[in-house]
Amino acid sequence: MKRSLLPAVLLLPLALLASACSSPSSAATDTDGKGSLVLNVGDQKGGSEAVLRAAGELDDLPYRITWSTFTSGPPLLEAINAKAVDTGAVGNTPPVFAAGADSKITVVAATHGDPAGEAILVAKDSPLRRTEDLKGRTVAVAQGSSAHYQLIASLRKAGLSLSDIKVSLLQPADALAAFTSGKVDAWAVWDPYTSQVLASGKARVLTDGRGVVNGLGFQIASPSALADKEKAAAIGDYIERLRRAQDWVHKHPDAWAKVWAKETGLPYEVALAAVKRSNGTRIPVAIDKDAIASEQQIADTFAELKLIPRTFDFADYVDNRFDKNLPPSTTPARSYGKATS
Repeated sequence: MKRSLLPAVLLLPLALLASACSSPSSAATDTDGKGSLVLNVGDQKGGSEAVLRAAGELDDLPYRITWSTFTSGPPLLEAINAKAVDTGAVGNTPPVFAAGADSKITVVAATHGDPAGEAILVAKDSPLRRTEDLKGRTVAVAQGSSAHYQLIASLRKAGLSLSDIKVSLLQPADALAAFTSGKVDAWAVWDPYTSQVLASGKARVLTDGRGVVNGLGFQIASPSALADKEKAAAIGDYIERLRRAQDWVHKHPDAWAKVWAKETGLPYEVALAAVKRSNGTRIPVAIDKDAIASEQQIADTFAELKLIPRTFDFADYVDNRFDKNLPPSTTPARSYGKATS
């Protein structure tokens, strides 16, 4: 991998798209709403606010939302722990790192999506063909991200461990630069990065998350917000709106891709590919025993590797009061057929 994989024009949109799991950065904006109650919601660019607005779910709010924008899940959870944010959405691994640090967070809702967007990418002309070929190679990954666990799980499936490779802990913008310049042999990452890099035609998937990760995402809330009767009711209403918005995305993938492209700076074709590969496949599911057991496995794995400071019971961080006749967490994700790149 000597030459650059992507034209420079693609780097800026990608650098802006640190999705559900990486480096800290935030800014705040207000959204008008009715009533005196204010719900402080953590979000990511092109995330919950964008999809709720596109689906018309912000039109009749009985409360006001103050949006705080973060580049990723970990700093969002730090804000929840600090009571600066009442609720926000993250992937499957940031809650494990937050709970491992004894942060004050509560998992209040779950979704299940296709983990095809969780991928280990290599250059199209790379000699690496199987996960086993990563032995002795350098792989970029964001610490504490969903891709971090996907890398570990994929290596284990291939009979390898982190000690068999050279791990380069890089946040997405830095990982992208290292990958495009050939300074790393592979990049463990998530959508929409996966779809963006594949769209260049100069990279390919070595392996993805299907069969090795749970595909879960979570809505997290502050325990103090849940202890407030009015805020808890608002959080429940907000979760229901998100569920309806997710259903709207599945029924209108083209419309959502146009909105997502505008919000993030992605080309429309890339946004649509990411919607069909992962973003639009999510369904609301129960935080049931299987979901908890799956997250416990992630927690135990990171504790065993001493990547989090302690062991803990994931169930202690779950409040499923908002699970209302939802399907099991193992319910297959929605599908659009094979995503294009």
